[in-house]
Amino acid sequence: MAKQKTTTKTGAKAALRPRLLVLNGPNLNLLGSREPEHYGSVTLEDINLALALRAETAEVDLESFQSNHEGALIERIHAARVQGVRYIILNPAAWTHTSVAVRDALAAVGIPFVEVHLSNIHAREPFRQHSYFSDRAIGVISGLGHQGYLLALEYLLNKLNTD
Repeated sequence: MAKQKTTTKTGAKAALRPRLLVLNGPNLNLLGSREPEHYGSVTLEDINLALALRAETAEVDLESFQSNHEGALIERIHAARVQGVRYIILNPAAWTHTSVAVRDALAAVGIPFVEVHLSNIHAREPFRQHSYFSDRAIGVISGLGHQGYLLALEYLLNKLNTD
C-alpha cells in the first residue's frame, strides 16, 4: 500500500476543531511484520486507530497519512498549510537520514512538528544516528515504540490547550 489515510471528523463541528496531521514515511505500512526486533509488532493501522480514538475524545480533527513516495509526503505537507493544520506528528522513517526535500517542505510551511521514531535511532547503525529534522522539531521522541505517537499527541493536545 503506497498511501494510508485515516481521519476523524464529525460534520460541521469538525470544521471548528483544531487540525493535526500525522505523517509517516517509507516502509511504515509494513509495521507489525517488518523487523519487529526494531519496530515492534503493532501495525500502523493499530497506531492510527489509537491516535484517532484519542483525538476524537479530545475533539481534535486528526488525519494520518503514509507514503512510500517522497513527493507525495511533500505534497501532503504543502496542503497542510492551506488546510489550517496546527501541528504535525512526523515519523520520516528512512527519510530521517536522507531527505533535505522533506525538511525544506516543513520549513516552508512553518507548521510546528514533533519527530517520532519507533526505535532509538541513536542506538542504531551510525548512518541512522543523524536526523535532518531534529533541529527543526519542537520535540523528538525516539525509542519508545508505538507509544511515542501517543506521547506526541498528548504533548500537542496540551499545547493546543495553552495556545
